[in-house]
This record gives sequence, C-alpha cells and structure tokens, in this order.
Amino acid sequence: MRILFAFFTVLLLSGTALPAGAEVVQGDLPPDAAPPAATPPPAAPTKQGRLDQLFTELKRERNEKAAERIAGRIWNEWNQSGSASIDLMMQWAQKATQDQKFDVALDFLDQVVTLQPDYAEGWNRRATVHFMMKNYGKSMADIDRTLQLEPRHFGALSGLAQIMTETGHKQSALEAWQKVLAIYPMMRSAQDQVSAISEELAGEGI
Repeated sequence: MRILFAFFTVLLLSGTALPAGAEVVQGDLPPDAAPPAATPPPAAPTKQGRLDQLFTELKRERNEKAAERIAGRIWNEWNQSGSASIDLMMQWAQKATQDQKFDVALDFLDQVVTLQPDYAEGWNRRATVHFMMKNYGKSMADIDRTLQLEPRHFGALSGLAQIMTETGHKQSALEAWQKVLAIYPMMRSAQDQVSAISEELAGEGI
C-alpha cells in the first residue's frame, strides 16, 4: 500500500520584545550598528536523512499497523526517482506488469536502469518482473544491484528469500527472511516464513 505524505517546513522568526512602556530612542544605538541577523530556517532533511529516520522508527516500532505505515512511507521515498521521465517509465512498466505484458515492462525498466543506474527501485522493479517470468538468475542479479545501492531494501531481500524457497534452498531463504526482520521486525509475512522454514529444517534434521 502506497502511503502519500507531505513534509511541511515551519519557519521560525525570532525577535526581542520590549518591556511595556519602553520607548526606542534613536541615540541608543551607534549610527553604524547593523540590525540583528534573522535566524535562518532549518535546512530541509535530505532524502537519505528522511530514510535513515524512517528506518530507525521501523526497527523500533512494535505495533504492526504503525510499522506498515512507516514501511509505506519508505516505499514512497524509494519510488521517487527525482526525474519526471523516469517516474513516467516506471508507471508504464507497472501498468505493463499488471497487464502481464512482461516484455514491454522490461523494455521500460531496461531504459530506467540505463538512464539512472543509481536508482535502486528501478533495479528492484526489474528484478520483480524477472521473478514473475521465472528468470531467477536475472532476478537475483538485479536484487544484488538493488542491495548494493540500498542494503536495507526489505522488498529486495524478500524477493531473494522467495527465489531461494522456489529453488529449494531453504537455509538461504531462512537467512534472507531473518535479514528482513532485522530491518523490519513487524513484517508479518517474514515472521511467518521464518517460523515455517525453521520448523521444516528442524523436521528434516530429525
């Protein structure tokens, strides 16, 4: 679920109040005295700063619904490429994916990662399409690139865990889900998978 949100910047202007009944006398200040400088507004947080704060909140949150809202805000940050043309191609790719026109989606996503190779979500989205096409090797290569750009990408790690499960590598799947929980402790699907795979592995060891 995508959660839309906005940041509002509040500018604080500081001044000094005069006592009641006091008068300003022109001669009280030297002729060349400069007026006090206005306090500059606080700098707006960068995208990286916002993500760092959100990930701190996500790791600390113990309410599942509240954690989902924080995760949604993280996804919203990830989806912002900073380029109108890239955003448009991402939208076209998403529509093509929904229509199961995977080759069309890949054409758009190939352009995205070529034009903006440092945009992690472009690689992650292409990894998802490759996964849906069962191109697991290509999907894993794109997941690896996603995680190089954003090691905390719990979506990419979840995709890796699913590929490991699909290919019968249960221990690797378990480790991937555990990495997800280290970032996003309240992700219910990851909790369920860790529990289920742990039981399977324990049963196989008997």
